[in-house]
Amino acid sequence: MTDEHGEHGEHGEHGEHGEHDGHDEPLDGRAGDDALDCDRVEEELRGAAAVLDPVPAALRELAVEAYALHDLDARIAELAFDSLVDALPVRGATDVPRMLTFRAGELTVDLEVTDEGLLGQLLPPQQARIEVLSGPQAGASLTADALGRFTSDAPPAGPFALRLRTGGEVVVTEWLRA
Repeated sequence: MTDEHGEHGEHGEHGEHGEHDGHDEPLDGRAGDDALDCDRVEEELRGAAAVLDPVPAALRELAVEAYALHDLDARIAELAFDSLVDALPVRGATDVPRMLTFRAGELTVDLEVTDEGLLGQLLPPQQARIEVLSGPQAGASLTADALGRFTSDAPPAGPFALRLRTGGEVVVTEWLRA
């Protein structure tokens, strides 16, 4: 509340019981300029980040390549089990393999990741062509046999995913860090 001299009284801009007096303008009287100020600040911060901490060219290329690997018609196999998160630790066990299970509808992909490579199986058992995706470089090409089993002698390094081609269907697992 203001007195005849334009000064706020003892209750400020809120009424006696804390209710707002209906004025939403900033104290300096610049209503509507806040959005412009935020846009300018954001633009200046982006410019400073581009100069002081630019995105490395390799990372930018990796992002573009990863997006290019995206299959619009592919189904995503979601992570259903990860032994790093879901399994109970076994006392005295060392160098245990990482066990992963992905699901996409009726298809299940069980995968064991070790320092020696990958060992996996598709359920229900079926043949498939499998690519190990690991960024911009071409990944390993694997083949699942009639029982759905596949192996790779090369362990994935860094983020990886699997792209499975079973008949006319394409399934891509979620990306994980090895």
